[in-house]
Amino acid sequence: MKFTLSWLRDHLDTNKSLDEICAALNVIGLEVEGVEDPGKTLGAFRIARILSAAQHPNADRLQVCQVDAGEGFENVQVVCGAPNARAGLVTIFAPVGTYVPGSDITLKAGKIRGEQSNGMMCSTEELGLGAEQDGIMELPEDATVGTSYVDFADLNDPVIEISITPNRGDALSIRNIARDLAAVGMGTLKPWEPKAVEGSFPSEITWDNQFTQACPWILGRTITNVKNGPSPEWLQARLRAVGVRPISLLVDITNFFTFDLGRPLHVFDVDKITGNTLTLCPGQGEKFIALDGKEYQVTDKDCVIADQSGVQSLAGLMGGEHTGVTEETSSVFIECALFNPVTIALSGRRHFITTDARQRFERGVDQALLPDAMEAATQMILDLCGGKASEVVSVGAEPAWQRNATLRFAQLKEFGGMEVAPHKVVEILTSLGFIVQNQDEFSVTVEIPSWRNDIVMPMNMSQHPSIEAVRAVDLQQIAHAMEGEVDLIEEVLRIIGLDHVPEVSLPRCQAIPKAALTPEQERSTYCARILAARALVETVGFSFVDHEIAARLGDASEDLRLLNPISNDMDQLRPTPLASLLPTAQRNIARGWANIGFFEVGPAFVQEFEKTIAAGIRYGVMPRQINGKAPEVTLWDVKADVYTVLEGLGVTVDSLQVTTDTPIYYHPGRSGRLSLGPKNILGYFGELHPSLVKEFGFDQAPMIFEIMVDNIISKKAQKKKPPFLPPFQPLKRDFAFVVKKDVQVGKVLSAAKQADRQFISNVELFDVYVGEKVSEGNKSVAIQVTLQPQDHSLKDEEIEAISQKIIKEVSRLTGGTLR
Repeated sequence: MKFTLSWLRDHLDTNKSLDEICAALNVIGLEVEGVEDPGKTLGAFRIARILSAAQHPNADRLQVCQVDAGEGFENVQVVCGAPNARAGLVTIFAPVGTYVPGSDITLKAGKIRGEQSNGMMCSTEELGLGAEQDGIMELPEDATVGTSYVDFADLNDPVIEISITPNRGDALSIRNIARDLAAVGMGTLKPWEPKAVEGSFPSEITWDNQFTQACPWILGRTITNVKNGPSPEWLQARLRAVGVRPISLLVDITNFFTFDLGRPLHVFDVDKITGNTLTLCPGQGEKFIALDGKEYQVTDKDCVIADQSGVQSLAGLMGGEHTGVTEETSSVFIECALFNPVTIALSGRRHFITTDARQRFERGVDQALLPDAMEAATQMILDLCGGKASEVVSVGAEPAWQRNATLRFAQLKEFGGMEVAPHKVVEILTSLGFIVQNQDEFSVTVEIPSWRNDIVMPMNMSQHPSIEAVRAVDLQQIAHAMEGEVDLIEEVLRIIGLDHVPEVSLPRCQAIPKAALTPEQERSTYCARILAARALVETVGFSFVDHEIAARLGDASEDLRLLNPISNDMDQLRPTPLASLLPTAQRNIARGWANIGFFEVGPAFVQEFEKTIAAGIRYGVMPRQINGKAPEVTLWDVKADVYTVLEGLGVTVDSLQVTTDTPIYYHPGRSGRLSLGPKNILGYFGELHPSLVKEFGFDQAPMIFEIMVDNIISKKAQKKKPPFLPPFQPLKRDFAFVVKKDVQVGKVLSAAKQADRQFISNVELFDVYVGEKVSEGNKSVAIQVTLQPQDHSLKDEEIEAISQKIIKEVSRLTGGTLR
């Protein structure tokens, strides 16, 4: 938010210096981001008249001009390329040695295409005052030649820029800034009450409001016989100072009140309106050209203003080009409306429109200011453009904005850390526009001003004086009550100055307590530590992902879709952290990271509940081994990741059941599911589905895994005894079984191991064969069984008995036969 010192003094009677005012703004929470003083930068620029302009002998687009810039510069030759340079034009001249801020150059005398040039005639862009038009500036003919442009344009006026927090929409008004400064002792707020303009005839244009949810109240007024044209220099200078390009009297007046009172206005050219009614309604997919020259297509969620021919304005954001005012405009219709902040914010985001009007409407404007703003704007138009005003047309009604809040003086000390005299509290709140409704020795109740939309509407805390009563009321009401009171405490403290709040040392902590974590949090934390120890890098992604990605990874239910996403590609709650990890991996690979190992322990969402999943992805090659080779990532690597985590969390991995029924985003033949029983699924691992590999643009298939952290029941930590090492050498026996192709290898391994749990210590797969030597529809599964004697060496007949048990059990459970 920018404003000039002189503009501020229109509302604030003060003799304070610029430095004092800036210091006060910082104290009251309106942080000063910068101060510009055009008078110092533009002091060398002078008003000049072009005496003659002749065609450059060596360039078609240049002219050789003789310029009169006053004493010492009565007849200066300047080569100029501006299309509007002509004899008699009064403009701005910069002599040799002048620094030009818009071009960041210092002028030197020289020849341009063989002709001497001793200076420069300037445009607003070259002066750093904005891009007004092509060509050099054109000033009134009665401007005094030789006068400093700074004095002519009243630019000896510092420009202050402050930072506006989202809650302080009222500070987008120079008058409200002046009110805050008056409250902090920087001067006195000047009274302001616009003179009512008596309408002399009924307005020929009326309103029809069919979208009251977006616009509960709107005013309008017709002004006839106006004369539009360039604004007076004082108005143009003020607008340029705050970064607004002057256009014409009528437009500049509406922009003036946008900054002066924080009240956006709009004017329609009456002669271009089809019919006698302007209708506020939802859009119906129409297209229209806005004032910025761009075409927009409105939706049924946008509030538009339309006549019989179509959409003429995107309400609260930008008017239409067709009904915009020009220098030929003779009758205008003024719009002064109260729009719903949410409607304006969403429409602006939807159409990528950012305007000063949107900035104010989406934060909430002064609801009670509409009639006064209409009168003030009408009077300025009549003063500068002439004409006659109609009666005001009003549709809807002023919403009930009156709200009261109570501040208890004891709470000010408890929350604010300092004791303030009750009369001082009342004085501060009154100076900020709050109206005292009731006061006693313990508290003060005030009416919140109509322009302070950031003050929360509270309930009356006096209705609940005791703790027992407070516990009985709705917690949300309590929150609102406390927040309203805290808002008032904040107002008092910021005017007094936060630097006056006494410092209170925190109590010294003698010992750092151990973090109190739930069992679920402990599992998640330990899971992350294990994965980090396996050389995986932890990421933290948003829980919001693109709807299309969620659909490809399992669940894109409309119940989990966001109504107001922060961006279009983050509109769905993710069904798995892989929905965040896969795009993250793809972006890192695109930036040159060929080998990826990421994991995330975070929330995933299904229709019924939220769950915690540890997910990971490996891509490329594993770290280089001791033999110097760096093997490619395989599904066995991610299986090892999962097994390590489960074992670390107390799961008996030997009891895990491995099956191939995995989610749709895993490769159907190169993935597995780990579970303890048919219902307790602990995780998945494997290769990403080929269709997703192509969709995400991977050159090779990433290996992925998921661990269902919530399904793991951690066992209590027990001291591990040293493993018992039998004194007898283990024996290994190989078996090859012919089974049907659809029989899972895991079933063969499990059947062999349970044949004799006393002596069988391990079973491993070492070969799967499908070919001519095995009948069609079958496969050969070769396993190695380790026998571990416990108290004596096994005899041949004992080994043979165990072997027969293995053959029998595999046959019984899988239908396999010994090959």
